[in-house]
Amino acid sequence: MPTIKNSTQISDLNAFDDELRALRHHIHKHPELAFNEQATASLVAEKLKEWGYEVTTGVGKTGVVGSLRSGSSARSIGIRADMDALPILEETGLPYASQHNGVMHACGHDGHTTMLLGAAKHLAQTRRFDGAVHLIFQPAEERGFDSGATAMLDDGLFERFPCDYVFAIHNHPGMPQGQMLFREGPFMAAGDRVFIKVKGVGGHAARPHQAADPLVAAAHIVVALQTVVSRNVDPDEAAVVTVGRLQAGQALNVIPDSAEIGISVRSFSTDVRALLKKRIIEIVQSTAIAQGVTADIDYVAGYPVLVNDAAANDLAIEVARMVLPADQVVPQTKRLMGSEDFAYMLQHRPGALVRLGNGPATDGRGLHNPKYDFNDNNLVIGAAYWSRLVETYLRIDVDAT
Repeated sequence: MPTIKNSTQISDLNAFDDELRALRHHIHKHPELAFNEQATASLVAEKLKEWGYEVTTGVGKTGVVGSLRSGSSARSIGIRADMDALPILEETGLPYASQHNGVMHACGHDGHTTMLLGAAKHLAQTRRFDGAVHLIFQPAEERGFDSGATAMLDDGLFERFPCDYVFAIHNHPGMPQGQMLFREGPFMAAGDRVFIKVKGVGGHAARPHQAADPLVAAAHIVVALQTVVSRNVDPDEAAVVTVGRLQAGQALNVIPDSAEIGISVRSFSTDVRALLKKRIIEIVQSTAIAQGVTADIDYVAGYPVLVNDAAANDLAIEVARMVLPADQVVPQTKRLMGSEDFAYMLQHRPGALVRLGNGPATDGRGLHNPKYDFNDNNLVIGAAYWSRLVETYLRIDVDAT
């Protein structure tokens, strides 16, 4: 694919490094939860307007879209960054640690937003592209259901801001800093959640025969659930059923009248996803009956499988090879059991999610950990990558220059 003269390299963004670090630290210091990203959205909109973008706010409640057009081409591209934080008490001890008690950027969305703002400034200054760029700053990725992606889509995202392709980056602790990871096809798993309330009859610990113990029933359910994947799912398929919550009672001499179980369910196949739901419900109901209690099940369908389009993924890899050393580009990495609501956008437009190595994940530096922090050395890399992607897809006709 031909490229235009003076296409962006990482070194071109080095002049922005201090500015981007300061911006990222400000966002990190002032985190906001899903659909409450008012200050973050205002900051994004202010910067985009300053750089000459057409800015639309309130897309999907608190989302922001910045549009920039250059030349006459009808081609268009969308790039998405998420803005929300998590309900986690930060333990980094950093000088720019969260000032909002119990709220923290523990997934790197502060870095994702800053990388895209860096690209926004560079693209506005250089305008070495022919077509339309739509920069999508999305709220509420961490919500798990009824998320920011669906809210923006319901608000007519791609009808109002047409995109031939749409792309996103998510940082990846545990892989070398600055390394980019790609995968064609299914990349991240569907993620469902199950909330179970086991109801029995409470009583005195000394007279268990007069009660119907929901705690014992819940324990049997938890053990039985361990067979869902190991004895029902084809070993060639990928699936996870994790019990992350088991709560019952407070006093040692009291049999509680109820117990609660929370489950995270991950899968890549539609058939496996349906099988997991069927077996979980059957096991919970039959075990409850066997234990003489009842169980209410709330099975919440979460994000779908994230599927990277082949052509979009090829383009994303090609651009990475333009700006990074060969050993920093992993063209076909492993599938990931985590989930991402960018999957909804990829159901509406072809595109690809890219993972960006954040460095070691040791000592609590993994995602969703109170000691996590986004690696600032990735800011200019991400900004340069987005800029080069825009220039490559919306390339100026060389023969016309």
